Amino acid sequence: MEELKLKLDTLCIFRELLKDEVISALLSFFDTPTPSAYARFTSAHYEKNGGNISLYVKEICENSENVYVKSIGRGEVPPDYMKDCLYSELSVLQEVSSLTKAELSEMVDYKGFLPDFSHSDINISESYLERTRNIGKYGYGIYAKNRMFRVDEEDRIVPVANPDRTELSQLVDYEYERGVILDNTRALLEGKPAANILLTGDAGTGKSSTVKAVANALWKEGLRIVEIRKEQLRAIPKILDELSGNPLKFVLFIDDLSFLKDDDNFNGLKAVLEGSVTGKSGNVVIYATSNRRHIVKESFSDREGDDIHRSETIQELVSLSERFGIHLTFSKPNKDTFLHIVHHLADEKGIDMEGSELELLAERFALARGGRSARLAQQFIDGILSKQ
Repeated sequence: MEELKLKLDTLCIFRELLKDEVISALLSFFDTPTPSAYARFTSAHYEKNGGNISLYVKEICENSENVYVKSIGRGEVPPDYMKDCLYSELSVLQEVSSLTKAELSEMVDYKGFLPDFSHSDINISESYLERTRNIGKYGYGIYAKNRMFRVDEEDRIVPVANPDRTELSQLVDYEYERGVILDNTRALLEGKPAANILLTGDAGTGKSSTVKAVANALWKEGLRIVEIRKEQLRAIPKILDELSGNPLKFVLFIDDLSFLKDDDNFNGLKAVLEGSVTGKSGNVVIYATSNRRHIVKESFSDREGDDIHRSETIQELVSLSERFGIHLTFSKPNKDTFLHIVHHLADEKGIDMEGSELELLAERFALARGGRSARLAQQFIDGILSKQ
């Protein structure tokens, strides 16, 4: 084990793994092979993945943001000496993935119980090289194992702990709108020109759910979604710098977008849409939702002429929405569409109720709330389920 410890200590490409909690505990055990050190290693291991060392080593290798995988992600060809280093280190990590309780317990002068751990038959080198060959589908680092992200208060991209799991199969109607978004997103994944998309329409019609469902449908093909709030739009240039060298494709998602006329973020986003996104980052598009067709809140004075050049003022107000290459409208569903959504959701949830009674209750529910929408249909169904 002394030789394996030396090999780990001399890792170069995967050197960051020495800071990993499990690997660090293993190295501490190698330094001082006591029952307590062994227990710390297995405890950390159990906490991370339940105790399968082969799967754990495979995961930390795949998630490593090392110089080799970043080079591959940028489309570069690493030099031969770096490849030789990689192959050697993968061999070392294969040894770690094959460690057994019997091998480690031989180092401990202790006859009491020591916890065991499990293995899987995994070729670490083969698995890692397969992922680097398909880096545009798998990604690396935090982007390898997460599909949805947000921008935190320090303008850092961080994973969403509990991402929205809405699937396309759960959405009803608006097939045309979903088809346009799917086609545009697939174009992005294929490296073809893709447009920024503005989704407008009444609240509750499924605009946000559609974007997230598309992200869920395509994340295994290399798509990730980063949600950014309106007040964080100033961070877009920094975000683009971070994402531009990433081999994955990204949707910057702005939900419920609207501006006052003199909002400082207005011109910032307009400038990005004019070319920064497509010019700097061919792997990023912006999808935004708004309950307002032209995004900017207009006043009667804007329309009636307290500005000498009122036509130019109004044109400025609508210019932002026109900078989206695709504009989709999610109209409020009529009665037939609303009831179709209700029936679909009821069937999906296994609600056994006479059709006429279901429709009567659904219409009563919608009218009591001032209108119909896909969100209200879901709330109506949830209300029935809560009483069963």
